[in-house]
Amino acid sequence: MKLVEHFKEGLNSPICLTWELTYACNLSCVHCLSSSGRRDPRELSTEECKAVIDELQRMQVFYVNIGGGEPTVRPDFWELVEYAVSHQVGVKFSTNGVKLTPERARWLAETDYVDVQISLDGATAEVNDHVRGPGSYDTAIRAMTNLRDAGFKDFKLSVVMTRQNVGQLDQFAEIADTYGAQLRITRLRPSGRGADVWDELHPTADQQLTLYDWLVANGEKVLTGDSFFHLNALGSDPLPGLNLCGAGRVVCLIDPVGDVYACPFAIHQEFLAGNVRDGGFGKVWTESELFNDLRGPQTGGACTSCSAYDACQGGCMAAKFFTGLPLDGPDPECVKGHGELALASVGSAPRSDVDHSHRKTRASRKVPVSIGFGPPEGTDRPDRACDTSPLAGFTPGR
Repeated sequence: MKLVEHFKEGLNSPICLTWELTYACNLSCVHCLSSSGRRDPRELSTEECKAVIDELQRMQVFYVNIGGGEPTVRPDFWELVEYAVSHQVGVKFSTNGVKLTPERARWLAETDYVDVQISLDGATAEVNDHVRGPGSYDTAIRAMTNLRDAGFKDFKLSVVMTRQNVGQLDQFAEIADTYGAQLRITRLRPSGRGADVWDELHPTADQQLTLYDWLVANGEKVLTGDSFFHLNALGSDPLPGLNLCGAGRVVCLIDPVGDVYACPFAIHQEFLAGNVRDGGFGKVWTESELFNDLRGPQTGGACTSCSAYDACQGGCMAAKFFTGLPLDGPDPECVKGHGELALASVGSAPRSDVDHSHRKTRASRKVPVSIGFGPPEGTDRPDRACDTSPLAGFTPGR
């Protein structure tokens, strides 16, 4: 049996566990998957977080992707990072850079089994700050400067691809090279506040082709978090990665209050598997009815009759769900055009009932397009997808 077939049936522990430590965030990015902003008073305590880490160690989880919100604004964040690595659980955390001082950058450079992702969604301040908020470009650049000066090698520059920044791919690569980082690009999903700006921000069909061609030419140097397997239908050159939906099989999400979801991009009751406060994470992972269903044979619906089905596997579950398409239907960005046709008959789409947005930025606002494919208004989405390799980003004894 091929390795990927084992993944379809689920593993004893996730290879890509995303953990949002807090919904608190200093930014209000317009495409934030978790609608972050305000702290939830029910979030797991320090001791509860340490108990989860103890369990992850017992389950032999190699590393955890920590996000939010902005995880570094949580007062015990650095304490939890230290606790995790001292218990053989590596940490990769996503940040907008607000707390990465020169002193903290030096500490990170000296700490094994820790990796950092800096979120930046425009190669220029003009593009980035219209999505992530005024001053966020400068904050990210300052954080990358501090990491570079501290000698931190191969941290990640994480970019969500939008209609406004697809044309900046080469510039992003240059920025990564300048700071000694590795470029990582991920797909925009219509989740959280992203649902409000999906129509304005998701790449056009022509841009999807541009992105595919660029990844074919540059993919060996760029991480994608397996975000773009729906693009495999465009050609004979498969993009690197598992090229399947790993929800509940090899990936899942723990949110700040301990709820466990099948997918980091699907924070919705439909994909809620349980809570770590009810018997621990391991119980949810192994006994959840939802996860067991996802690990069984899946139907591809009408997509199975498409010649490209084996290449794209029907696309992203979360992207379908939050655009109102059936889970066995086509991806909304199906490169064969089937998603566009299916969307024409969709009425209302589901919305997550989890929303911690700052009140002044509560979504349902439209994002004006004004500069070419021009930048929209708004601000953050800490990135939480896995790297193409579940072991990517960790170099023992760096």
